[in-house]
Amino acid sequence: MIDIIKEYYPLFLKGVSITLLLAVVGTLGGFIIALFLANARMITIDKKRDNLFAKICKYTLKWFASIYINVFRGTPMIVQAMILYYGINMIVRLSWWTPINAGLIIVTLNTAAYIAEILRGNVNATDIGQMEAARSLGFSKRQAMFLIIYPQAIKNALPSIGNEFIVNLKDTAVLSVIGVLDLFNATRQVVGATYDTVTPFVITALIYLVLTGLTSILISKLEKHQKDKRELKHA
Repeated sequence: MIDIIKEYYPLFLKGVSITLLLAVVGTLGGFIIALFLANARMITIDKKRDNLFAKICKYTLKWFASIYINVFRGTPMIVQAMILYYGINMIVRLSWWTPINAGLIIVTLNTAAYIAEILRGNVNATDIGQMEAARSLGFSKRQAMFLIIYPQAIKNALPSIGNEFIVNLKDTAVLSVIGVLDLFNATRQVVGATYDTVTPFVITALIYLVLTGLTSILISKLEKHQKDKRELKHA
């Protein structure tokens, strides 16, 4: 094991860097898209006040967000990667449509569907009295959502978003099917060079354990910090 690490550590390091890049960009990008998806899912249609154009726009947004979330949550990432990467290559040749760029987009789109539901659940769990209080103070519904409700929902959702980051650290291994040189694919190259199947993957398993373990510690500290703040607030 030590000999393999000494000889192939640059390949392992490259795999780790790409895995972290995919997880970080995918989670942050997915979070940004999820804000719009969650908001679209929760749009209310006023049948009396909204005109026909407003009703059509709102129905379309709700329909799109619902279909998007169901499709990306209901299909494996490996299938999404195969369809998007090779499907676009069949339609048009793009110089920038490389495996790594495709992987970043696929992880981002996939993560957005999960985080959108996390945010929606936390918004729905927020005390309805806060919306009523904001409206009584003169806030519009949109202002109340973005200035009062969403900040609280996002803060409460941070541990779950952190767990999604851990999932991305592990699930990005499936992107090796489109040629992304993540940690899993780098390990396969080491296996091909050494003809040793077990040892390189034991090293990779330990690396994954370290990455997910450190992230879990950070999430636990974040949860404890939020719990302490709530207890201090209610004291």
